[in-house]
Amino acid sequence: MILSVSRRTDIPCRYSEWFMNRIREGSAVVRNPFNAGQLGRIPMTPEAVDCIVFWTKDPQPLMPYLKELDNRGYRYYFQFTLTPYGKALEPGLRDKKEIIRTFRSLAEQIGSGRIIWRYDPVIINEEMGIGYHKQAFRQLCLELQGCMRSVTVSFVDRYSGNGYWQNRGNLKPGGKACCAMRRKRKWRSWRPFLARTGVAYGLQVSACCEAKDLTAFGVGRASCIDRAVIEDILGGSVTLKPDKGQRKGCGCYESIDIGAYNTCPNGCIYCYANHSPKALEANLRQMDKNSEMLVGHVREGDKVTERRAVSCFDGQYGLKF
Repeated sequence: MILSVSRRTDIPCRYSEWFMNRIREGSAVVRNPFNAGQLGRIPMTPEAVDCIVFWTKDPQPLMPYLKELDNRGYRYYFQFTLTPYGKALEPGLRDKKEIIRTFRSLAEQIGSGRIIWRYDPVIINEEMGIGYHKQAFRQLCLELQGCMRSVTVSFVDRYSGNGYWQNRGNLKPGGKACCAMRRKRKWRSWRPFLARTGVAYGLQVSACCEAKDLTAFGVGRASCIDRAVIEDILGGSVTLKPDKGQRKGCGCYESIDIGAYNTCPNGCIYCYANHSPKALEANLRQMDKNSEMLVGHVREGDKVTERRAVSCFDGQYGLKF
């Protein structure tokens, strides 16, 4: 199976000790985010996990453990989000110069083929127009040159379930409100720039969750759970099913996510995974790196279903919730 670590929170940055404890124990218990009474024990042995996809904005806390993962026989790659934003939008992250150094160090350790850079999300407002993003994107391409082979770009989206989005003021760096722009207008000047810049720096540029086909402009369709990357890492073809649980336009394949919503202390203002500051605070108080679960513990009366993993080499599985 493919293990996502995690779309729901930044486990490499914030919960690497918990993750490694689960690796050593061989499983984790995950509560269904849409049905709190449904729990599943997810196998995490090297035999059960074909590939791990790490999602992070700062993998530094996990990097000392990568050698252990290698020695245990795990295969993995990183979706590494790095934007030009400062503390106004991403208050919980380290200085970006330090994170750039971490990006380079990670590439030296695992190779450029196992890192996908995410310039995501692109936020347009009175302070940060398309011109700002062109300059910032080009500069990051220069500073990260040789550290990755591809980059995924996406404009900020509104998620109906995210309470933060009910107040547009969450995207007010310096007190200036986020400006609405039609996708067609945004892409008109952005897509040829992306294609040219990608070629200049040897990068395949892809767009995440864009319904329109942009391949004619040199911009591919992104798959965060990427079959080609996984097959390259595993050294063979795999059988994967499209992930029907993702938003429209998503090119991802199915995976099992061991994270939990409302648990990320990075504090990114645009985040879709933190629905409520109160829920975040409550969950953080329940964190225990020795627990089977990321948040809290298995409670009396909880029914935990043992989930069966099947290798992607033999066909995909029915573990998702």
